[in-house]
Amino acid sequence: METSELLKKVRQIEIKTRGLSRNIFAGQYHSAFKGRGMAFSEVREYQYGDDIRDIDWNVTARYVRPYVKVFEEERELTVMLLVDVSGSRDFGSVNVMKKEVMTEIAATLAFSAIQNNDKIGVIFFSDRIEKFIPPQKGKKHILYIIRELIDFKPEAKRTDIGQVLKYLTNAIKKRCTAFLISDFIDKGGFKDALTVANRKHDMVAIQVYDQRETELPAVGLMKIKDAETGQERWIDSGSARVREAYKTWWEKRQTAMSDTFKKCRVDAVSIRTEDDYVKALIALFDKRS
Repeated sequence: METSELLKKVRQIEIKTRGLSRNIFAGQYHSAFKGRGMAFSEVREYQYGDDIRDIDWNVTARYVRPYVKVFEEERELTVMLLVDVSGSRDFGSVNVMKKEVMTEIAATLAFSAIQNNDKIGVIFFSDRIEKFIPPQKGKKHILYIIRELIDFKPEAKRTDIGQVLKYLTNAIKKRCTAFLISDFIDKGGFKDALTVANRKHDMVAIQVYDQRETELPAVGLMKIKDAETGQERWIDSGSARVREAYKTWWEKRQTAMSDTFKKCRVDAVSIRTEDDYVKALIALFDKRS
């Protein structure tokens, strides 16, 4: 992308997402994530009304009754955006690609963090760690992040969510709030890595997907290509059996993903490219408040 075109795009996204974060998300963001930037202090027995996410399972198992971690609030949060830049994000069948929606969501969260006086950092990932931007404050830092979100060119096309979660766990020493933004087209498993990451950090999962990924159109013989492996094959989308098999596969995949989030106690939201992501994020924030 040419420099002038890139700067114009950065400005457009800055105006839109800064306005959204200031006017819509300011209160919701603060109430949803306040008290999540905590330093571990001690454990005590569970009391009615305690957040079950604060249960210390190791101590609970040792004493055979529930104990919770007690935290001391820090002055500021560190927010990390884990952004999927694999090949499958370059897909869109309506008016916008998944990449563009992911960029706007990430930029909106970044501005929300800065307005709350939080630090913001980014990890771009595919099946490897493509780029790590350490958390900082300030508008200059935000604009740098937006430029990278728009114009970053990954080296690889495949996805390994487990790897980026392990990297986050090792790279960020203090507890942070981490938004994992992906379409979650990952042929490997990431449940164990997510469980470990969510014990140390406050993980939030945001899935961005396209409606066309959920079902096949009845257009007859068509060639499909895996954006991450480059493999191509012909399928007969005119066959009701083929379309039903594909739809079943998608639904099973979504169910498995949702089950993983529930078992790992991670808040999550799924957003279609044609949907209003503002409403989806507000609903997510309200659920956490």
